[in-house]
Amino acid sequence: MTFAEKLAWDDTVLPFQLDRSDIRGRVARLDGVLDGVLRQHAYPPGVEALVAEMTLLTALIGQTIKLRWKLQLQVQSNGPVRMIATDYYGPSQEGEPARIRAYASYDADRLNDSAPFEQLGEGYFAIMIDQGRGMEPYKGITPLAGDSLSACAEAYFAQSEQLPTRFSLSFGRSTEGSGGEHWRAGGVMLQHMPKASPSISGGGSGEGGLLGAQDMLDDEEGEHWNRANILLDTVEELELIGPSVAPTDLLLRLFHEETPRVFDAQPVRFGCTCSEERVRQSLSIYSAKDIEKMTTEGGRVTADCQFCGAHYDLDPATLGFEGESGSGDEG
Repeated sequence: MTFAEKLAWDDTVLPFQLDRSDIRGRVARLDGVLDGVLRQHAYPPGVEALVAEMTLLTALIGQTIKLRWKLQLQVQSNGPVRMIATDYYGPSQEGEPARIRAYASYDADRLNDSAPFEQLGEGYFAIMIDQGRGMEPYKGITPLAGDSLSACAEAYFAQSEQLPTRFSLSFGRSTEGSGGEHWRAGGVMLQHMPKASPSISGGGSGEGGLLGAQDMLDDEEGEHWNRANILLDTVEELELIGPSVAPTDLLLRLFHEETPRVFDAQPVRFGCTCSEERVRQSLSIYSAKDIEKMTTEGGRVTADCQFCGAHYDLDPATLGFEGESGSGDEG
């Protein structure tokens, strides 16, 4: 693969379908997106790995949402890593990139040498979809389960959507010929096509009674699903991350007997929606007395975006519902 071809596949999500098996999927490659997410914070290695995995899951899952919709993935736990939140903003128009942002909240003094997922403790994995003004947001929640965030996402789709789902992910720091080190990630998502009316009763056969693929598929469907998963098990980490193997070549290598069919790739970029206007709007519900409590000794009100690190320094006299109109603030 040439350097230009490598760049063409970086920060894209390629949807595909296995016509023989009634399975759909996506291949994602992230480079600049992860750099944009992680360089905003000096996360410890374990937290950094969790944020990278969550960002990759967000890219793979988010590709299905429609124009101008917003997808959010969130983990809440009682462990050292209290929360991980990611946002996926669908393109404003066809052909434009989607935008992803992410951050984590953690107690540094509680982190230990255990595997990254073990820093989470008990909690839940949630997916929220905002379809825009006038529409009720959708939210689904499942307990943290398994030994990875991808296992939690698989459990979510089984419980909330009754869709057998499989992720194979790889992510980490990459060193290229120039000697520079940066994050790269890649992954494949497989998902059985939805049934018209799935009928599932009772608990599942998985951990804690959670549903598994065998609980949702008949014999023939289960055979197809198992075959696709066995093929996916042969994937190598370097094939997932790239950059030497194009996603189309990877699909042919893995699933050529399943008749893979690809669709248009979706570009993704790191992007944050914070702005001074949004900060002012969020503070517009407060009185002058409330704003005074937020004012620093230097006579300013400050705010920092947890996603992108942007810093806002505002004149308290212009804030709140009693503030002076306009935002002509040169502080």
